[in-house]
Amino acid sequence: MTKRALITGITGQDGSYLAELLLGKGYEVHGLVRRASTLNRSRIDHLHEESMLHLHYGDLTDGVSLVNLIREITPHEVYNLGAQSHVKVSFEMPEYTASTDATGTLRLLEAIRAAKIDCRFYQASTSEMFGGTPPPQHENTTFYPRSPYGAAKLYAHWVTVNYREAYDLFAVSGILFNHESPRRGESFVTRKITLGVAAIKLGVTDHLTLGNLDAVRDWGYAKEYVEGMWRMLQHDQPQDYVLATGIGTTVREFLDYAFSHAGLDWQDHVRHNQAYERPTEVDALVGDASKAREVLGWKPETEAEGLARLMVDADIEQMSRLLGR
Repeated sequence: MTKRALITGITGQDGSYLAELLLGKGYEVHGLVRRASTLNRSRIDHLHEESMLHLHYGDLTDGVSLVNLIREITPHEVYNLGAQSHVKVSFEMPEYTASTDATGTLRLLEAIRAAKIDCRFYQASTSEMFGGTPPPQHENTTFYPRSPYGAAKLYAHWVTVNYREAYDLFAVSGILFNHESPRRGESFVTRKITLGVAAIKLGVTDHLTLGNLDAVRDWGYAKEYVEGMWRMLQHDQPQDYVLATGIGTTVREFLDYAFSHAGLDWQDHVRHNQAYERPTEVDALVGDASKAREVLGWKPETEAEGLARLMVDADIEQMSRLLGR
């Protein structure tokens, strides 16, 4: 039997890697994409000839489209990766963030429940739900979100637990700590840094402007983390899992890894602007993924330094092509 999977957020970083993984495993993959006047599918363009990939217009803020899509596809697995995922933006667009990230998850769960199909559901939770709680953070750590994004994701996390317990739905949450790649959005700090390194190295600019350099994050490689998502839905029992490297790295250290890999000193090129800082900062997020290692056999291979080098190389190569060099 060919398994069918639905991925919301398929055009994003995680969605594109997950689509590759599932197609490689022989899945029929359906992706939810938002209608826009311009196409934003660069991360999955290389998959356009895959006969087992099907894209559908829809939106997590439109419950009718979700109900219709679930009934049409009758997926065996649903991966809810769609979200307004930028923390700083969530302070500027809190209502939209809540409608997409919180209520959007509820709409999707309700669509699955109403369709009465045998379906396994993955919710993309986030380390931002821990917020102000000191590390290390694991599945039983107290939540303390410090942004509209973290609060919206916490609602989605708990409503997933509720549907699992109330309706016996196979529903799990993956509490993923920061995971990056060359496909990361350009406004996220790691990608902003590696793009900045590429631009400075190639003479396009001579500086990069950032906010808080003291924030500590647990950075892993997104391509490895989607494997963990898939493993969660293959297990016999629905449970929630933290995915993380267990290593804390400051933004300053990530800067050093990225710039030094290109033969540069970040202190010669980085400027500070308080406008890039959050109204309420999250000082340190470092995960304990012991449960995922023991139960799922999942473990990350790439740590922050190797990740920085990988991303710098990719961005220098990409920018060189654009510049015709």
